[in-house]
Parts: sequence; structure tokens; C-alpha cells
Amino acid sequence: MLQEQLTNLPKDPGVYLFKDKNNNIIYIGKAKNLRNRVRSYFQESNKKTHSAKTIVLVKNITDLQTIVVNTEVEALLLENKLIKQHKPKYNITLKDAKSYAYIKLTTNEKFPRILSTRIIKKDGTYFGPFTDGSARRELIQLCLKIFKLRTCKNLPKRACLNYHINLCKGPCIKKITEREYQEQVKQAIQFLKGNSKVIEKQLQRDMKTAAENLNFELALEKRKQLEAIQYMEAKQAVDRIVRYNQDVVAMLEQKNKTAIIVFSIHKGVISGKKEYKFDNDPELLEDFIKLYYSKNSIPSEIIINRKAWNNKSDKKALEGYLTRLKGSKVEFIIPQRGDKVKLIEIAEKNAHYLLENKILQELQDKLNLPELPQTIECFDISNLGDEHIVAGMTQFKDGKANKTAYRKFEIQSTLGKQDDFAAMREVVYRRYHRLQKENKEMPELIIIDGGKGQVTASMKALKQLNLQIPLIGLAKQDEEIVLPNSNDTLKFKKTSPMMLLIRKIRDATHTLVINYNRQKRKIKMRKEALQLNLPQGNN
Repeated sequence: MLQEQLTNLPKDPGVYLFKDKNNNIIYIGKAKNLRNRVRSYFQESNKKTHSAKTIVLVKNITDLQTIVVNTEVEALLLENKLIKQHKPKYNITLKDAKSYAYIKLTTNEKFPRILSTRIIKKDGTYFGPFTDGSARRELIQLCLKIFKLRTCKNLPKRACLNYHINLCKGPCIKKITEREYQEQVKQAIQFLKGNSKVIEKQLQRDMKTAAENLNFELALEKRKQLEAIQYMEAKQAVDRIVRYNQDVVAMLEQKNKTAIIVFSIHKGVISGKKEYKFDNDPELLEDFIKLYYSKNSIPSEIIINRKAWNNKSDKKALEGYLTRLKGSKVEFIIPQRGDKVKLIEIAEKNAHYLLENKILQELQDKLNLPELPQTIECFDISNLGDEHIVAGMTQFKDGKANKTAYRKFEIQSTLGKQDDFAAMREVVYRRYHRLQKENKEMPELIIIDGGKGQVTASMKALKQLNLQIPLIGLAKQDEEIVLPNSNDTLKFKKTSPMMLLIRKIRDATHTLVINYNRQKRKIKMRKEALQLNLPQGNN
């Protein structure tokens, strides 16, 4: 069926949808010429240049569907809409590599407060994200100084220190009405959006009115607020190296990983940086740009460090697609000289740091690992006598917990007896036998919470599966690293970054398995209580 479809593809622009044996849409793409693009996936001459992701994708394609449109821009728009709707498995997804903080105004409250947060909810107005913590703190302090907003979580019964040092108007003791306070909040919102000129004009009017009414104390306060804003503007004018409404996008590849950095500067006040990591893919930059700007504000000018298109026609189509989304002209620039080149260099430097994990490199060097341990999996066993023997496995990607890949196991081979070695052998075998069957990637390092016996049992499981994965144990008593097939142990400084990471992974696994054991015990106790018709407690 698939071969028949490949011979009857149209040459028009459009969108193609690849499906698997369960009729699930697993990839959506666009093409200027559907026949050429779709066939390229299956041509032998192209298979050598396919990424690992594309190779796996092609193996899983059993059916396809095409939708013909009039232009390539229409194809881009439809592709974007369909990807959002279906969320195919093999299309890239955006997950920022780092969570940056925002400034938040709790505008759902009667007297909104200002604070810093990394979590976005539907309970306020947010500004950011801020890659520079000091800039975020300075803005908050400036808002306190100018607009006298509260920071307390709950309104106290007595005035706090901020009121006494003139950083808050004291809504808690009714020194300001709700209407007056809300006016201050509106001005703060405009200021944080970057519309400082509007605030300056308002402050000048307020200062003049106060002086005319002989309210010199209020006039002096307004003048100080005005001076604070003007000082901030002058400081930003010195620091600013790009004009308003621009993004800088830089992509850098290293081994099998790609980092993409997006810098944005909006009206010179709120600058943000977002970081993303992906597996290498020759079409990654174009896919990233389409997906990223379908979810984020689109600037008039996007400065990039390399082409995201094959020819001028593709570039025009991509610019046309973003122009349609934005509603005004969008232009790509690959700079050759001047300040924009310096911006690209800064972004590329950040991308390099994102790809370079010094702790993992130290781990690779000290343990003499063949590859950088970007994926580490750790196992631990927990039991209470001969009962409730369970295991837990955690996974860490690039040094960070990947909780969606955590696994819990009920041990089956040691029923009625306590045998940690057999339990460890069973769980390691089950884990990697399943990965083998599902043709999934193996970790670059396995950590066993235990000593020589547990390590030897785990190695037997890997040998049975004909797998060669680097494996170490971490002995509890002296925090020594136990090596397989050797009586020697490695000892490093416990507070070194490498050992802190290993211990963090081990402790996360221990917590997972202990909690699972407690859960199993509680379930058993409830069942026994029901059988004996006894009241059930919490323990």
C-alpha cells in the first residue's frame, strides 16, 4: 500500500502525514514539492545522511496522507496547525532547558503585590523571563521605590518595615484607598512592559499639579520617581547593544547533540534567553523556527547564525509564513560584520556552554567511560525481611532527573526469601531486556546502589543479554565506587561535583524505592485489616 502511494504523489506544495501500524500520526511535514520530499525519506541514496531519529521514523511508517495547498506559505501554516493538533511523536517539541524567573504582579488580589517567581499560573500578570537575576531584582526594587507596591504574602494587621522606610503605601493600615493603589499598579504594569515614556509624562503632570496645589511633599516624591526612571533608562541605553523588537537565534552542534539559544530584547527593558537541546537533525533549525514562533511573539527581525533554508525561495516562504502569523513584515538576517555579529558570537558562546557539561566530562574522564554519560540510570532494592521486596530505577539526562522515565518493580524471582543479589540481577535484566525488545537507546552509565555482590549480579544480567554498558556500584559505608570484575575501588572527594552528582542520583533512587516499599506495606495492612474486620489506621 505504501509503495503504491509513493508512486502516485502530487508535485504540488502541501503537507504530508506519516502514520504507524496503529494508524497513529507520527510525523507531519511540509513540502514545496510533495512527491520529491516524501520520496526522499525512502531513497537508498539518502539513507546515509539520515539522522538517527529519521532512521527510526522511516522504519515505523506504514501509511501516509497528503494535503495539497496552493503555496508553500499555506503549507507552512497548515503544517503548524496540524502539529499543534496532533502532537506527532517524531516532530520536535520545545522544552526550555532552563527555567528562568519572572516578575509577577498578583492582579487577582485587591491590593496586588510584586514578587519573583519561576512558576506561571493564571493568577496574575507576568513579566519576563529574566536571564539576569540582578536585573530582575533591580527592577523589583525600582518598582517598590517608584510605585510603593506591597511584597507581603498576607496583609498584616500592623504596618511592616517597608511602610516605615517609604517603600509601601500601607494598604494594610488603610493609608491608601483601593482606587489609588490600583492606579499605582496600572503604572507599574506599563513600566514593566517598557512603556516608561507614558509613565514619565504622567509623573510630570502629577508633579506639576502637586506643586500648583502647594503639596510640595507629593511633588518631591513624584520628582524622585521621575529621576529613578530616567536613571534606569540612561543605564539601559549604555547596556543595550541591539535595537527594539529583535531576536537572536544561534544553533550549535557537538557530537550527537544540538543546542539552540534564543535571545530576545523587548523595548530595552525585559531581556530573555531560552535554551533548547535536541538530537542532531539536518532540518532542525527550520522546524525549530516554525514551532517556536507559533508559540512565542514574533519580532520584526530575526538574526540567525546560519541558513534555515535551502534556497532563496525557501527563505521567502519562511519569512512569508512568519509575516502571516505576525501580521507585519518579518525578516531574517545572517550578519557578516558589526554589532549583530557580536550578538551571534555571544549566543553561540551560550550554546557552547549548554552543550558542555563539565561534571559529566569529569565523570567520563575519571571513570574512563567510552562516551559522555548523558543518560545515567540507577537501581536500588528495598525489602522488609522476606516480604515487600521491590526495586526502583531513576534516570538522569544531562545531569538532571528525568522523572517520566522513573520505574518501579515488584521482584518476582525471590518470593519468600531475601536475596538482594538475585533481586538486583532480575531488575537489571528486566529493564534492559525490555529496551532491547523495543529497540530503544541504552544509557551510557548504570549505577548500582550497593557493593561487590550487587555489581557482580548486575553484570551477569548484562552478560546474559549480551550487552556492554559501563556499570559501577556505590558502596554506602565509605561512598566508594565499586568496579565490576575488580577487587579495587575508586575513592574521590565526597564534595567534588562528580561525587555530588553520583550521590544525588543514588539518593533519588533510594527515596523512590523506599516510598514504593512503604506504599506496598500500607496496601497489605489495609487488606489484612479488611479481612479481620479491624479499623484501618494511617500507619
